[in-house]
Amino acid sequence: MTDSVPMMAPVKGGLVTYLQVDGAIKAADFYASAFGAELVALNPPDDKGRTMHVHLYLNGSSFMLSDAYPEHGHVHKTPAAFTLCIMTDSIDADYQRAIDAGATATMPPQDMFWGDRYGAMIDPFGVGWAMNQVKA
Repeated sequence: MTDSVPMMAPVKGGLVTYLQVDGAIKAADFYASAFGAELVALNPPDDKGRTMHVHLYLNGSSFMLSDAYPEHGHVHKTPAAFTLCIMTDSIDADYQRAIDAGATATMPPQDMFWGDRYGAMIDPFGVGWAMNQVKA
């Protein structure tokens, strides 16, 4: 992360994912290497290394992160009950890139009953991800 990254950037997409993770700056680095996310805004870390806002662009949408701030009522909780899905045109290569970056495979890409190719993984921060490629 560099000091030249602005603190605010335009929001893209109609639904913006905003995750609280343990290590937002490290997570942003992971999402850049695993999924090709682009860092577009970052609030500087505090004296404990936490940041209240990281803004990435991922697959044409905004994707935002922050660290937990228990002293302000935002304690860290293990992610559960959701999966983030990335639509892709090259699932096998994209999936392998994420695994190589440190994600844990839970379902390697395979042809599914609905006609698409689909795979799933867990990132190092406990977040569930899927990839889906529409087959022509």
